[in-house]
Amino acid sequence: MKVLISICILLTVLTLHAENGHKLWFRAKSTGSVKIICSKSSATLDIAKRELKQTWQGKSGATITLLMVKSDPLIKGDGFRLSPGKIQAKTDLGILYGVFELLRRQQTGEQVIEEVFNPSYERRLLDHWDNLDGTIERGYAGHSIFWRKGKDSLVVTENDKKLWSQYALANASIGINGAVLDNVNASPLILTKAYLVRVQAIAKVLRPYGMKTYLSINFASPSVIGGLKTSDPLNPEVIKWWREKVIEIYKLIPDFGGFLVKASSEGQPGPQDYGRTHADGANMLADALKPFGGIVMWRAFVYSASGDDRAKQAYSEFMPLDGKFRDNLIIQVKNGPVDFQPREPFSPLFGAMKKTSLMPELQITQEYLGQSIHLVFLATMWEEFLKSDTYQEGVGSTVARCTDGSIYPQKHTAIAGVSNIGLDTNWCGHTFAQANWYAFGRLAWDNTLSSSQIADEWIKLTFGQTSKDTNDFTTPIYADRNENFLRPVRQMMLESREAAVNYMMPLGLHCLFSPYDHYGPGPWWAPKYVRKDWTAPYYHQADTNGIGFDRTQTGSNAVSQYHEPLRSIINNVKTCPEIYLLWFHHLPWDYKMKSGLTLWDEMCYHYEEGLQEVRRFQKIWDKAKPYVDAERFSLIQNKLRKQCENAQVWKDACLLYFQQFSRLPIPYNIERPVHNLDDLESARSFY
Repeated sequence: MKVLISICILLTVLTLHAENGHKLWFRAKSTGSVKIICSKSSATLDIAKRELKQTWQGKSGATITLLMVKSDPLIKGDGFRLSPGKIQAKTDLGILYGVFELLRRQQTGEQVIEEVFNPSYERRLLDHWDNLDGTIERGYAGHSIFWRKGKDSLVVTENDKKLWSQYALANASIGINGAVLDNVNASPLILTKAYLVRVQAIAKVLRPYGMKTYLSINFASPSVIGGLKTSDPLNPEVIKWWREKVIEIYKLIPDFGGFLVKASSEGQPGPQDYGRTHADGANMLADALKPFGGIVMWRAFVYSASGDDRAKQAYSEFMPLDGKFRDNLIIQVKNGPVDFQPREPFSPLFGAMKKTSLMPELQITQEYLGQSIHLVFLATMWEEFLKSDTYQEGVGSTVARCTDGSIYPQKHTAIAGVSNIGLDTNWCGHTFAQANWYAFGRLAWDNTLSSSQIADEWIKLTFGQTSKDTNDFTTPIYADRNENFLRPVRQMMLESREAAVNYMMPLGLHCLFSPYDHYGPGPWWAPKYVRKDWTAPYYHQADTNGIGFDRTQTGSNAVSQYHEPLRSIINNVKTCPEIYLLWFHHLPWDYKMKSGLTLWDEMCYHYEEGLQEVRRFQKIWDKAKPYVDAERFSLIQNKLRKQCENAQVWKDACLLYFQQFSRLPIPYNIERPVHNLDDLESARSFY
């Protein structure tokens, strides 16, 4: 009997360990055999066959044909045609993507009919802000999977290769086909031979999964590691140095993707150091890469201490250069005009630069949205952004259509997500942060997908049963899971971002963070020794008269950067969407909102609603216990408790601070603050 109990305990421990989150959304195992017909062989097709055999959920003994076709006018690039029993594509990678689509549909219960699937963007990249010593800037899931420090830092081990292949498989399953391996605040050392050899090893592992490698580069590399006296992009020696460096890279990595560049921004060197323009610097690099099919992704995240509205500066700096960039160059633009805030309007550059390819840059890593602690499903934010109408070519000129080649003829299209991946066992630090990695890949492949569909897929794949009941939607077991687990958890995910906006910065407020970690509140933070645009009051402009940043025609006139009729809509306080109200308008505390409440009361109720939402999420997750393994259930439960504590801090800090200016009472049917403002203002960390 003791032996039996010991065996049961051991099996339980092993089962719990297997559910530590490292498997991501790969939880299904084959429920039967499948016959695969494929006349061609390659490393990529071998992966496709392996995944079919290991994960097949269809009828046992069924036949699936993987067919390469030379001509099909409906299939574009690495797209594919999926039909019952057959996957057709023009490339090996298209076949692999088709296999993952088929397996996803089997596991989620979606019907397989004949349909063509093409990617929205040609290049779908993860940007890793990984430093060469293994640390990650704005990384909340441990150290880098690519880099480490120490005397053996550049030695490639079998464990490295195994981890990289798992990473590549996860990306291939959701259509991601590229990775920038190092931080945008790049070290020049990345271009030295020792590091390029390690990049070569990484590229070799990623290649069969369809992933190209890219590097962030330091613009001053010719003078820092090349021995030149200057890095002036118009200097012949500098041009020669970059061309020779590119040749060196392609000899090691024939399918190298290109460079990501942060230049003349936040202290990073750039062409403006030499009196040159962004176009001068970017085109020099693009010319060096062009013979090899490489591209330059030049970031538009620029701002100076000019005293003008920071939200206007990227547009002001890049719009005069429209049409002056090479065709193998893409301007990489953050979704909003400031910096990955919980909610921003879209950057006015989207759609405005009609002669230059633009790629959206999204942030997966939740720098300003609770990092690896808060449950915030970002697909709703990205869907909101991609569906925003720029009106540049009339109604329907959405950000998605302005960037995916639907409206403007672009030689290259791309989208990037700043990675949330690290060495933590579950990759992302939070099980639900995995959903944001998944969601980015799915939207990069198809920018018309709904957040609801993506959430539904991820839950089923990540928490799905590994038995024959997985796809049998008629069984009582699944019906119970659907009603008491899938639906409430999906709704929690869909509401989570709005909840975070409410308990952090509702109604268009932004940049209220503590400066130390971009995590907790700091609306009061404004020391005299820093630039004004690095302080919270610069953005909220709170005083006894009201609150909000006036960006109307009588204020900073940032509204002028948007196209009509949007310009007039947001300029008019009566028609400006209330979710952006304080982004564009400075309003009195007693301004009457659409709800009939004053602005002050409306703010109070938003903060209260955000806190109550997170408390409700706790209850939803507690009820999910019968449907989730113990280890992941406990991890998420503990994170939600911390998130609830943080939401209380955010509510108390912001309402008590702004109340000093409004001089109005907090509505009496709202819970009272539980913290003192003095204590919150003196805290350096809110973790």
